[in-house]
Amino acid sequence: MLFDTHVHLNADQFEEDREEVIKRARAAGVKNMVVVGFDRKTIPLALEIAESHPDIYASVGWHPVDAIDMTEEDLKWLEELTEHPKVVALGEMGLDYHWDKSPADVQKDVFRKQIRLARKVGLPIIIHNREATQDIVDILKEEHAEEVGGIMHCFSGSPEIARECVHMNFYISLGGPVTFKNARRPKEVAKEIPLDRLLIETDCPFLAPHPYRGKRNEPAYVKLVAEKIAELKGISLEEVAEKTTRNAKKLFNLDD
Repeated sequence: MLFDTHVHLNADQFEEDREEVIKRARAAGVKNMVVVGFDRKTIPLALEIAESHPDIYASVGWHPVDAIDMTEEDLKWLEELTEHPKVVALGEMGLDYHWDKSPADVQKDVFRKQIRLARKVGLPIIIHNREATQDIVDILKEEHAEEVGGIMHCFSGSPEIARECVHMNFYISLGGPVTFKNARRPKEVAKEIPLDRLLIETDCPFLAPHPYRGKRNEPAYVKLVAEKIAELKGISLEEVAEKTTRNAKKLFNLDD
């Protein structure tokens, strides 16, 4: 059984056929998923999907691109939602220097507030990083994020940075890019990071793995990610599935 640790089934791209997509995931061996809500629109639907399916969970947080829109009321709302029985993490949160909607100082402030909230409520965090690696690592250290740990979502950094994150009590999550022909770094990370610190994800509807690259991604395709990791490590798909599922359940504090 596979555990897709990062899906956006709450995205508009799944509005017409969400239940069919979930059925295809089940048929592909994907038992568990975490639906990530990251703003006022996506969080309620993430919770609704999780409430409707026993093996699907939710994460709630504030995306760095939209940091400028977050109010103190939103932060209080996130804290209230952490008591929901299906909420297993806070995020996605972090820094994104690719888009310029939210100034860097605002992003950092919102990021720090969410880490502090996670430490207060005792939930792991899901990190979004785009072109901001060193600032993210620095903030995680300064805010003692190792107390709760979490996921470096759709990790694209070097093996050296991956090891540094593992040292800070984070799991490294690999998605579709590990299957891309010219994606050297994710392959190096898959080979070098121990299986007991790896997770798998799709980030659907984005970043579909080969041979679906450029098309809408969906949770069923996480099997292709697991197969590529198995190939790179020279082990069986079953071992990758079993270990990454165990890792996810340990992180999210889920009982078998």
